[in-house]
Amino acid sequence: MKYPLVAALLLTALPAIACTTPSAAMVDIDANSYYTDANHSVIDPVLRARNIANTKPIEDYLAVVSQNASSAKPEDQRCALTWLAAWADGRAMLGKMSSGQSYYQRKWTLAGLALSYARIKPAATPAQQQAIEGWFKALADVTMTHSEAQKGKRNNHYYWEGLAVAAVGGVTGDARYLAWGRKVFDHAMSQVADDGSLPLEMARATKALHYHVFSAQPLVLLASILDVQSPQLDKLVRFTVSGVKDSSAIAKAAGFEQEPVKPGNMSWLLVYARHGGKAEFSAASPGRQTRMGGDLAQANPLEHMH
Repeated sequence: MKYPLVAALLLTALPAIACTTPSAAMVDIDANSYYTDANHSVIDPVLRARNIANTKPIEDYLAVVSQNASSAKPEDQRCALTWLAAWADGRAMLGKMSSGQSYYQRKWTLAGLALSYARIKPAATPAQQQAIEGWFKALADVTMTHSEAQKGKRNNHYYWEGLAVAAVGGVTGDARYLAWGRKVFDHAMSQVADDGSLPLEMARATKALHYHVFSAQPLVLLASILDVQSPQLDKLVRFTVSGVKDSSAIAKAAGFEQEPVKPGNMSWLLVYARHGGKAEFSAASPGRQTRMGGDLAQANPLEHMH
């Protein structure tokens, strides 16, 4: 994919996180599940706290990279590239995964890092490009290998894997990763019911609405990266937006009252509006989502806008 001129990449001046020495590369990921029920809807606060503590270094790293990559200042962009290159040299996240949750953490992080890098790739030195993109490809390879080996449900986790791998394809120009992302997208679209719901996410009890939002996020950005327009995706988005405005229908169908969704969690609609030319969604609340490459009010270079 072609990149715009560096000038076109300059985003609104946002306060970047102070650039310090890059944190130590986390080779292994020690994460744990924290749900206590069969529907994966009830959270054990102790287990949740443990997972947050163990994954905080990775989340903090992603926050530094994504926020500095979203800055218009050259020094902030260089900071993000320095941090990316440091973890690339350390072969971060390519070691032992302690649980399924560790694989989830890795693919979410890869998505955010690749999408952040897309904003600043023109500022990278050749050596940085080689190191960072080689690392991303290694992470995409293990993500695909693990995904293909799993025989479980192809739900929101699969969609995030598709986004992560396709984002790597976008920033490296490697068609293999874009093709794999397209396979994931096509599968996801085959799961959308006539009313726009996703059956596997409807089975999440009180979190059915939450997981429709969490599924639509990667799929909307994946569609933009792949430059795909899909009536099925339109159905899913409208079902999700309707549910956020009034969750009574989803509550009735799921058999559980639904947890509310914060406006900032709907900022992915800005991506949807840009790609589909759907102005009615362009007023969505802006928000910064590290796993989607930072400030969604500013288009990512990998997006295709219509």
